[in-house]
Amino acid sequence: MPADDRPARPGRPRAVPDASSALSPRDQVLDAAAALFVEHGFGATSTRAIADRVGIRQASLYYHFAGKDDVLVELLETSVRPSLVVARELDERVPRSVPAAVALAALVAFDVGTLARTPHNVGTLYLLPEAQGERFAGFRADRQALQDVYGRLGTLAASPDVARTVAAAQLGGILIQLVETVIQLRRVGEVGDHDRTAITSSCLRVCGLDPAAVDAAQRDAASLLATVAV
Repeated sequence: MPADDRPARPGRPRAVPDASSALSPRDQVLDAAAALFVEHGFGATSTRAIADRVGIRQASLYYHFAGKDDVLVELLETSVRPSLVVARELDERVPRSVPAAVALAALVAFDVGTLARTPHNVGTLYLLPEAQGERFAGFRADRQALQDVYGRLGTLAASPDVARTVAAAQLGGILIQLVETVIQLRRVGEVGDHDRTAITSSCLRVCGLDPAAVDAAQRDAASLLATVAV
């Protein structure tokens, strides 16, 4: 039976999402879609299935989104957009008023937190074949821009040996991949403060910082993040 022809769940679907939910109607659709995409795959999830999960009519879903491609675009962009905003602000402060190592530690900690909070671990959808299409170019551009900031901050923070031997583009790729290990960590359990600390420390060590410099950067990063508009 085609996915869009599956029987609706018992009861009459509502025209609007549940008003008693803490989530907005639009966010209820996003949350339901995230769960279904991760559980069953993007291709196997229909807009009817998303509407059924929310408990609304399928037509009501189209008030918020033109289709499930638009839903996936929004989910992916919300997993990277907040970190990119913070990254750009931190990038502007270095090296004028903030040490690069502290800015990098702050960015890693924030980005780990963003990925740890994305609904239903949508970061697992980054490599979907569908996400490589032109419709998702904006998401890929934002992620590349974030990676570029990682590369600049990492190069400025790096020891002379690392800065001399590792190109900024390569270093940015290494750092963002380390941060995105949180996606895999979420597959097996909750991500806690110790995970954020470990990932931040690993990123700083990749840049060649010694243990004392790593500890100092992590200590000052929390204060720095408190001054960043998010």
